[in-house]
Amino acid sequence: MSNNIQSVRGMNDCLPDVSDTWQGFEAIVRDWLRRYGYREIRTPILEHTGLFKRAIGEVTDIVEKEMYTFVDELNGESLTLRPEGTASSVRAVIQHNLLYDGGKRLWYTGPMFRHERPQKGRYRQFHQVGVEALGFVGPDVDAELIVMCADLWRELGIAPTLQLNTLGDHESRQRHRQKLIAYYASHQDVLDEDAKRRLHSNPLRILDSKNPAMQALNDAAPKLMDELEDEALAHFDGVQTLLRANGIAFEINPRLVRGLDYYNRTVFEWVTDQLGAQGTVCAGGRYDGLVEQLGGKPAPAAGFAMGIERLLALVEAGGRTIATPTPDAYIVHAGDAAQAFAWQVAGSLRSIGIAAVLHCGGGSFKSQMKKADASRARYAVIIGDDEAAAQQVTLKPLREAGEQTRVEVARAIQFIQEASTQKA
Repeated sequence: MSNNIQSVRGMNDCLPDVSDTWQGFEAIVRDWLRRYGYREIRTPILEHTGLFKRAIGEVTDIVEKEMYTFVDELNGESLTLRPEGTASSVRAVIQHNLLYDGGKRLWYTGPMFRHERPQKGRYRQFHQVGVEALGFVGPDVDAELIVMCADLWRELGIAPTLQLNTLGDHESRQRHRQKLIAYYASHQDVLDEDAKRRLHSNPLRILDSKNPAMQALNDAAPKLMDELEDEALAHFDGVQTLLRANGIAFEINPRLVRGLDYYNRTVFEWVTDQLGAQGTVCAGGRYDGLVEQLGGKPAPAAGFAMGIERLLALVEAGGRTIATPTPDAYIVHAGDAAQAFAWQVAGSLRSIGIAAVLHCGGGSFKSQMKKADASRARYAVIIGDDEAAAQQVTLKPLREAGEQTRVEVARAIQFIQEASTQKA
């Protein structure tokens, strides 16, 4: 048996080449969210278990099967690694009274944890970007959430499909719930074990079954749309009108119910067939009752979350790449005087925001130039003792045609700075 300690199954290392891509993606996301006026919120990875039981629902798969929960030995509290980000965000909004002066547009990113069977695009530690719009009534914010997703997809060069549904309000769901229970109870002989377990606790989730043997039965089940009040129907019509006005194509999926109990009215998923069975890359909707449910004053709310691993897999499947951070300059030097001068040049470059890698570890000019090229830097800044004595450097383009030239340090810095600005 090997003595090497490996990572926990389903919890993966993000190595530098992959991390570079993640940084490129995160830069795109931060700028996209800034343009829509969303501000970042950061919440703890650990929360009290009761938060997720109250928010997500005790009879959901996440709470019943997937949460990483343990008892804190110091005080006996039950704690859980967060399986999603909405509950934590709402808890923070209530705790710090963030809605005292009106609605808030918030976003978060970070690791989430669910004890699932690891597969491509689905891991036990996975990462999400989430958006929450709290305090806004009406269909316009629902539509904005969807439109902003479409903007990001265009920027990433991907084209998932939008599925849309409405879950109505509490009263209509209760009427629908009773009809579902009666309907499925009359077909006990064809229910699978999951359906039998959920029949009286959460029959709406039976509609979301992935079991092919359940599909015909689910297709004929009572429709929630038939129970909706005029206000909920008008809200859903308003969302559709705004989406059409903004050129957003969608399909209505009456069996789209989402796996968390806090949703009401609008729900949506962006799906793809390019990632195998795990086709959802982004999902969300409205959750007007959650703030009050967690102890705050009643407030409307809506949001979504997207899986970073799945989105990057979709970008890769489409043959596209995300621009990644690269250094502007790699400083090559040989000789005692050259080394001292190289440190000064590196400091001067970095002080004005230029990314400069200073070669360490010695080696010939030839070996250092190989490392400079491998670094993906745009320029090599070459310093020997002669250059150091003259307070000059030799500048060599690495990513485009051009002759190397020996110039004053100030001129080299100006040249690299201008090229760096053009690259950005």
